[in-house]
Amino acid sequence: MAKTEEKDMLFYENKLWKQGYTAIAGIDEAGRGPLAGSVYAAAVILPRGCQIDGLRDSKKLSEKKREELYDVILEKAEAYGIFAVDSARIDEINILEATFEAMRGAVAALPVQPDYLLIDGNRAKGFDAFPYQTIVGGDDQSLSIAAASVLAKVSRDRYMREMAELYPQYEFEKHKAYGTARHRELIQQFGPCPIHRKTFKGVKEYVK
Repeated sequence: MAKTEEKDMLFYENKLWKQGYTAIAGIDEAGRGPLAGSVYAAAVILPRGCQIDGLRDSKKLSEKKREELYDVILEKAEAYGIFAVDSARIDEINILEATFEAMRGAVAALPVQPDYLLIDGNRAKGFDAFPYQTIVGGDDQSLSIAAASVLAKVSRDRYMREMAELYPQYEFEKHKAYGTARHRELIQQFGPCPIHRKTFKGVKEYVK
């Protein structure tokens, strides 16, 4: 059987570099689905022709591999920005708007101005100052977005481990606040803590 051809993770970047863009930022988020904690986003600008072995959608990588790639990305990136929107803000404006806010914050945190944005997903909001395109499944098609995916995911996982020390009864270090059966049991037992998303199903039923 012929070997499956490897996906060109620089397909989108190469097209844009050839068009003259020089600061292409990939953008992705982590933490839309959990019942607690902040949603994180990252923006990463990679140098032209950059290669990072093993980099792909962070959800398809082990935690150990993500941690290894995190340091490689910081070393190789021309620029990066990471931004988080907390649970109180999520409850105030809803998770979709909070995700867009986190993405805009990540772009604003870049130390250099990007000239094009590659955004994971099928929607974006508030990026009218930049040319951009959205890519469904972009974290497995674009190296820049995959890099942003890893930075956002690792940053959020580290934050949840810190929250596990503050609120040990919820075992955040194990499930990272996703709605696992165990996490839901603990919410039912102890009620929500200050970082739970009070408007989310599985939490709001226990808000007093």
